[in-house]
Amino acid sequence: MASDASRASPRVVERFFEFSLLGMLAAGYFAVVGSGYLDWPTATLTLVGLCLRALMVAGVVEFEFSGRWVTGATLLYAGFYPLDYLYVSESFLRATVHLVFFLAVMKVLTARTNRDYTFVKVIAVLELMAAAMLSASLSFFGFLALFLLFAIAAFASDEVRRSAQSRRAIVRGGLRAFPRRLGVLAIFLFAGVLTMTAGMFFVLPRTARAALARFVPQRYHLAGFSNVVTLGEIGEIKRSSAPVMHVRSYQGEGLLQVRWRGTSLAEFDGRRWFNPPGGDVPLHVERGLLTLPRFRARTRPGRPIVYQVHLNDIASDTLFVSGTPETISIGLPFLNFTPGGSFHVPPRFGLGGVSYGVYSFLEDETAPVSTLPDPLAPPERRELLKLPPLDERIPRLARGMAAGAAGEDEMARQLEHRLRHDYGYTLELLPASVADPLAHFLFVRKKGHCEYFASSMAVMLRTLGIPSRVVTGFQSGVYNPMTGWQVVRASDAHSWVEAWINGRGWTTFDPTPPDPGAAGAGVSARLSLYLDAAEQFWQDWVLSYDLDRQIVLAARMDESARRLPFRWIREAAARLTDTARASVAYAPWLAGAVGIAILAMLGGPGLGRWWSGRLRARRLARGEGQASDATLLYHRMLGLLERRGIQKPPWLTPTEFARVLPSSEVAILVDDLTGAYNEFRFGGRSDVAPRIVRLLDRLEKL
Repeated sequence: MASDASRASPRVVERFFEFSLLGMLAAGYFAVVGSGYLDWPTATLTLVGLCLRALMVAGVVEFEFSGRWVTGATLLYAGFYPLDYLYVSESFLRATVHLVFFLAVMKVLTARTNRDYTFVKVIAVLELMAAAMLSASLSFFGFLALFLLFAIAAFASDEVRRSAQSRRAIVRGGLRAFPRRLGVLAIFLFAGVLTMTAGMFFVLPRTARAALARFVPQRYHLAGFSNVVTLGEIGEIKRSSAPVMHVRSYQGEGLLQVRWRGTSLAEFDGRRWFNPPGGDVPLHVERGLLTLPRFRARTRPGRPIVYQVHLNDIASDTLFVSGTPETISIGLPFLNFTPGGSFHVPPRFGLGGVSYGVYSFLEDETAPVSTLPDPLAPPERRELLKLPPLDERIPRLARGMAAGAAGEDEMARQLEHRLRHDYGYTLELLPASVADPLAHFLFVRKKGHCEYFASSMAVMLRTLGIPSRVVTGFQSGVYNPMTGWQVVRASDAHSWVEAWINGRGWTTFDPTPPDPGAAGAGVSARLSLYLDAAEQFWQDWVLSYDLDRQIVLAARMDESARRLPFRWIREAAARLTDTARASVAYAPWLAGAVGIAILAMLGGPGLGRWWSGRLRARRLARGEGQASDATLLYHRMLGLLERRGIQKPPWLTPTEFARVLPSSEVAILVDDLTGAYNEFRFGGRSDVAPRIVRLLDRLEKL
C-alpha cells in the first residue's frame, strides 16, 4: 500500500504504521461482528477489503484504485441505498450500517495521505464504540485490548513517520521539539486509554443496550420456542454450542436430571406445530412475585425445587421452567400464560438478559398415581386429536407398533420404545425440502433429530385416539463447579411428547434415541467451562455491577477481613514453629551455605574480572587478540602511569601525549607502546599484541 506520505519517511516505519492501523480496524471490525448485529454480506465485504489492503501493504498485491472508479462505485451505491432500505434490509438502521461500512471499505482501500489515515483512525474508533454499545460478551474485552495495543503502535509510529517527513525542520531546530511532541503524544495516549477503558469497559456495555433497544434491530434469537415451530428449526439450534441460560439451584445441587420446559404446541399441519392465536392469558406480577393457581392437581408424589434462571440475549421470549411452577419471581409487570402451560414475556418488554426465580413441584414420573386427575375437557380433547391429511402408512405403522398393548399407557410406551430402537439419530439437515417430512422420516430416511421423533410419536398417538402435544425446551445441561451454575447450551435443545393417559393424566414420553456424537468430558468440555466461567464473571461484575452487587461485594470483603488476621496469623505462626523445629538439625549446614552465598556475592564479581583478565592476557600473548583489546591494553598503560603520578589530559591524542612526556626511560616505553597500540587498534595487526604485553610488563617493573 504505497502512499504519497511514505516517500518522505522510511519504508519500514511506513509499513509498521500501516499494519498497526489495519490492526485497529480489524479489532474494531471483529468486535462489531462478535456483537451479532452485523449481517454476513456486510461482514464478508468488509473482511475482503481488510485482507486486500493487508496484501497491498505487504507488497503481495500491487493495485491502485483510480479516483474515477471510486467516485463511480460510491455513486452506484448511493443509488442502491434506497433500494436496500425499501426491499433488502427493510430497515433504515440496517441500510445505514451497510452504507457506512461500504464507505469505510472504500476509504481503507484508497487511503494515501495523512488526511486519509486520520479518517481511517476515526472509522476504527467508531467501530469499537459501536461494538461497545451493542456487545454484551466477554469477547469485547479481548478486542478492546487488541485495539488499544494497535492504537498505541499506530499513533507512536505515526509520530515517527511525521517527524521523518519534516526533515527541514529538524535541520533548523535540531531535536528540541521532539520531546515536547512525544510528551504530548504520551499524555494523549494515556488519557485516551483511560477514557476508552472507563467508557467502553464499564459504562457503554451496561447503559447503551437499554437506550438503543428501541432503535437497534434485535440480534439473532433462537427460533423454535415460540407459538409456531417448523420442522427442522430445533435441529438448526442444536448445531450451536452457545450458552442459552444458566440455572442455579438454591438447594445446593445441580438440577441435572430434569427437562426445561418451554412451549407446548397443540396443532399440526404436516410441517408446523403451532398454537391457535388468542389463547394467551395475562398473569399480573405483584411486587415482583407471581403466585400461580393450581392449574392441575398433583397426581404423583415428588419434591419441591427452588432455582434461579438467567436467560442470555439469544434466548426467545419463552420462560423455561422445570416441574410445575407455583411462584415466579421476575421484574416484569405481567406474563402471558398459554393453555398448554407455557409462560411468555410480552413483546414490548423484550427478553435480553432477564433473570427469574422459580419455586416448583417436581413430580416423580415413574411413581404410581396417588390421586386420579380430573378428566380432560372435551374441547381440549378434540383439539389434541386433530390431524392433517396423513400418509395412509402412518396410522398403519402406529397400529403395528402398538399391537398387543393393554391400555393407553402401554401403547404409548411401545411407540416410544420402537422409535428409540428402530430409528437413528442425526443432526444432518435434509438437503432439500420434501413434500411430507414425517412420511419421509418414517419410511425413507429413518433417521433424524428430536423434532421428527417427537412429531412422529405425537401424530401416531393421535391416530390411536390418545390426546398428545409436542413440547420444546432443553435437556438438563452441565454443572459448572467453578461458578455453581448449571450451563444450558443451544446444543441441549430438545423436543418431547406429553400425552393424556386415562387414569394418569399428562405423562411425558421421550422417543428420541441418545445422540452418539454427544460431547464427553474431555479437554474441550473442560475448556468450555472455563470460558463460561469467565463470561459469567463479565456478565455479573461488569454488565450487571449495580448497587446490590456492590453491597454484596462489600459484605464479602468485610467478612473476609474479620477472619483474615486471626486465622491466618495463627496458621502462619504454627507453620513457622514447625519449620524452626525441623531445621535445628540442619542449622550448621544452613549457616555454611549462607556464608558461602555471602562470600560469592561479595567476592564473585572481582574474582570473575580477575579470571577474565588472565584469560585475555593469555590470548593476547598468543597473538589472538582483537582490535577492541588494544583499548584495554592502552588503559592498562595509563593506569601504570597514574601510579607514577603521570596523567594523560583528555584533550591530547595518544601520539601527542607520548611526545609531551619528558625524556626518560618511561617516555621511551610509552612512545613504543603508543606506536604498537596504533598499529593494533587502527592497523588491525593483532600480531603486535604480544609485544604490547611485554612492554607493559617492563613498564610495570621500572
